[in-house]
Amino acid sequence: MSAATPAASFRSDATVISLVGFAHGTSHFFHFMIPPLFPWLMAEFGLSFTQVGLTMTAFFLVSSIGQALAGFVVDRFGALRVLVGGISLLSLSGLVLAGAQNFPMLLAAAVVAGIGNSVFHPADFTLLNRRVSVSRLGHAFSVHGLSGNLGWAAAPVLMIAVAGAWGWRASGVAASIVGVAALLFLLANRSLLHDAPLAVAGPKHAKGGTFAFLSVPVVWMCFVFFFFTVMAFGVLQNFAVPVFEQGYGVTLGFAASGLTAYLLGSAAGTGTGGFFATQGDRQERKVAVALAVAALCAVLLATGKAPDWGIVVLMAVMGFGAGFSGPSRDMLVRRAATSTFGDAAYGRIAGFVYSGIDLGLAGAPLVFGPMMDAGQFVQVLWGVAVLQTLAIATALTVGARSRRTGSG
Repeated sequence: MSAATPAASFRSDATVISLVGFAHGTSHFFHFMIPPLFPWLMAEFGLSFTQVGLTMTAFFLVSSIGQALAGFVVDRFGALRVLVGGISLLSLSGLVLAGAQNFPMLLAAAVVAGIGNSVFHPADFTLLNRRVSVSRLGHAFSVHGLSGNLGWAAAPVLMIAVAGAWGWRASGVAASIVGVAALLFLLANRSLLHDAPLAVAGPKHAKGGTFAFLSVPVVWMCFVFFFFTVMAFGVLQNFAVPVFEQGYGVTLGFAASGLTAYLLGSAAGTGTGGFFATQGDRQERKVAVALAVAALCAVLLATGKAPDWGIVVLMAVMGFGAGFSGPSRDMLVRRAATSTFGDAAYGRIAGFVYSGIDLGLAGAPLVFGPMMDAGQFVQVLWGVAVLQTLAIATALTVGARSRRTGSG
């Protein structure tokens, strides 16, 4: 049962959803703090695609480990305190980037940002699950995902604009200012996000203790599902622009428009998906259909036969499919978690499951960076299609298992 009562007002729900979404958008802004600066950093420090991609591997690997641990901290001390600490570290990472003198210092900036980023999914989803009416959770997850997409979209614009005008180090300072502004806004509204840890009670929680959730197969399947879906995005996040520039022979600006189309399509899909996420109990089918559309677009692009204008169209449709699946995906994970352990352990389960996101993003540069260096640009898109197909299979498995658990 959600801690938010059926009588919770629309205004209360909307306020919590907006504040949590704002925090999530800030974390996603810092996902793109470094990638837009790749051309500057490669020239400054003489780095290859694989090397510069390691900064994002470090970011997401640290975030993945930290996220699994942050869930326990959220359950113990509450989500708001953890969010404040996370945003503070994100702001600090911008200053570390601005002062970087070598490649290890770039890695240090990525690590600090990764630690800060690790808190958001367990804290955000705990707040939404406890403070928002169940009937509005689909829209809450939609806004949460949409705000993340907006954070992704805003970061390249700001980072590239500032780097072009004043240099890449100034971009690090600009990112830090974004973090400080977000922190001040969150603190100014802290009374609206106050949450208290829930007491662990009931037979479902007593059985197996604190780490009992690790023995449940559906929890691991959720983890794997996120790993596949987000690794596919990680490939596009890091390499879509050079893939289209080199693989299709289009200009840098046109290649970048393909990634922009994906992000905008994803935002539109996320917003639309919120209206369908709470309808029925077969969220896995919605996820499967949406990801099948995305995978088909990836296949069409991977053939290398799409016309230049098709890059923008197919990337937009692929983004819409991936985004549409997001709210249903989050509802699916919530059902899988609460059907076995209820609300009190939701932070630790969300932290573990959503750490698959960071692990997938960490793995993308490691797996596909060498392919980029070898000039296998179009083949990278085949990899995206394969990952999306594997995600479909895991989503269907999660849905079937969670229904059996909930009815058992």
